[in-house]
Amino acid sequence: MIEYRIDRRSGVATYLQIVQQTKQALRLGLLEPGDKLPTAREVVEATAVNANTVLKAYRELEREGLAEGRRGLGTFVRGTLGRGSEDSALRAELAAWTDRARAEGLDRDDMAALFTSVMDEGSKDGAAAGFTDGSTDGSTYGTKNGFENKGDDR
Repeated sequence: MIEYRIDRRSGVATYLQIVQQTKQALRLGLLEPGDKLPTAREVVEATAVNANTVLKAYRELEREGLAEGRRGLGTFVRGTLGRGSEDSALRAELAAWTDRARAEGLDRDDMAALFTSVMDEGSKDGAAAGFTDGSTDGSTYGTKNGFENKGDDR
C-alpha cells in the first residue's frame, strides 16, 4: 500500500502531490492495475489533510484513466504509466550517482537541478537521447520519491 508524504512547504497543491506520488508509484511498478489505493480516511489520518483534498486527487486520477472508484469498495488502480522498476539496473545506477553527489556536497535541490538540467539538454537532441520533450511533472524528489511502499496488500 502506498503511503503519501505531503510537503506543505513545496508550493505544490496537496492534491497534486497525491496525484504525482501515485503516478511515480505507477512508473516504478510499486502500484499495478488492480491495486487498491488507501481510503480517503486512511490518507487523512496519515497526513492530516482534508478528505475533500484526497477525493479531488482521486477524481483527477480517475479523469486521467489511472484509477477507478468502486462504490463501497474503494479506489483501485486502473492504468499504468511506465516501465520503471524498483529493482532495475537504472535505479541502482541512479542510487550510486546520488551517493556520489552527496559525497561531493550536493543537497537534494542541487541534485534535482542537475538531473533536470541534464534531462533538458538531452531533450534538445530529441529521441536519440531518449527524451521526446524537456517537460517534467514537478514530481517530489527524495527517499522513495516522496512515498513509501508499505508491503503487498493485494
